[in-house]
Amino acid sequence: MTPDEIEASMLAAFNDCDAASCPLTDTQKQILLQVVEQIQGNSTSKASDIANPLDELTPEELEAFLQFVKDEEQRNRTWKVQLLNDWLLENDSGTVQFIRERYGLQWLNRVESCHFDKYSYFEDALKLRVGDRIEVSNALWEWVQKDGPCKREWFPCMVIKVEEISNGDDSSTNCVVRFFNGAEYEIQGIYEWNRYNWRWPQKRSAE
Repeated sequence: MTPDEIEASMLAAFNDCDAASCPLTDTQKQILLQVVEQIQGNSTSKASDIANPLDELTPEELEAFLQFVKDEEQRNRTWKVQLLNDWLLENDSGTVQFIRERYGLQWLNRVESCHFDKYSYFEDALKLRVGDRIEVSNALWEWVQKDGPCKREWFPCMVIKVEEISNGDDSSTNCVVRFFNGAEYEIQGIYEWNRYNWRWPQKRSAE
């Protein structure tokens, strides 16, 4: 479907809700339309492609937000979907209710996976899933030196397998990625000792 067709379908769904005596509030309609806009990739703010919205939170808010994200990911739930569901259903979001009250939907839509890289010290709040797109460093397979002939480069790929390996009291996570040329590569200890060698896709400034 084209973007116009998707938006037309959304508006038709709003009318169906009205006809069924289950009208959506203006806020709910706005949330759904902005989510569609985000999916279409039509960002309304070029600056948001560069700035990290997590930096706008206070230290206390950041700690609460990262803990919420970590908890949702451990339950195998997508944190942003959970927040949007709360907003659509007008449920209280508990320790992160402040996101809705102080920052709103525009801030939420600006948050991308790459913004969590800066806060990877928080035990990797955002976990990898099959189908995720990431970038990996050539330091995984060759010697990289800051001033040497081989410098650090980043290559886009897709996660095709994530496996936790247990060895007695120790455990680690291995990940298999597939590059766009079809080649596959296994990254051992992707959280434990190779965290420095991968990152979420970086936002590029608009042309």
